[in-house]
Amino acid sequence: MDLVDLITEKRFLGQEFLTWLWYKSEEHGGSIYLPGRGDVLVVFEKHMLLEYGEGEEREKVICRGLQTELKEARAGLSLAKKPEQARLRLGWGDQEFGVTLTAAVFEFRNIRLPKTVDRADEGEGPEHLEARLLERIALFELLCSLVVDLFALFIDIRASQQWPQELAGIRTWIAEGSQHLIP
Repeated sequence: MDLVDLITEKRFLGQEFLTWLWYKSEEHGGSIYLPGRGDVLVVFEKHMLLEYGEGEEREKVICRGLQTELKEARAGLSLAKKPEQARLRLGWGDQEFGVTLTAAVFEFRNIRLPKTVDRADEGEGPEHLEARLLERIALFELLCSLVVDLFALFIDIRASQQWPQELAGIRTWIAEGSQHLIP
């Protein structure tokens, strides 16, 4: 099996992860507890790409709006549409990140790192430039580790006996979301 076939076969895990992450973030008011790290802020923001169908029959739907306006995207879940891409705001401690996460290959797009200390008065020498670069690399590594830790928590639950109960909670959450669109 080549890499493309493997990605195609396993893409459902990334889609399930985004669905689970969205559910967990709303279940606890935007906060998800990570063992060993504490609470992580997870907020789905104004952009989500949903997919429907398989192979050449695959269709994509873009949902945009504020957090509260993602109701349409949530209702799409009840129609078997799966999140393929989502704009997230992640926070841990005093660091806050923005990232668009693609489910199939865990691609990070449109990354917004936390503001760093203004070093304008420190000079512009090579050592100062290197320090700023290293600081940004460390922030990017922190963002990556937050996403990896969240995914590891998902996989632990997904592979455990807790999954049927978690899945029931997700299904209830999806059903409640589609009811809010009925006038």
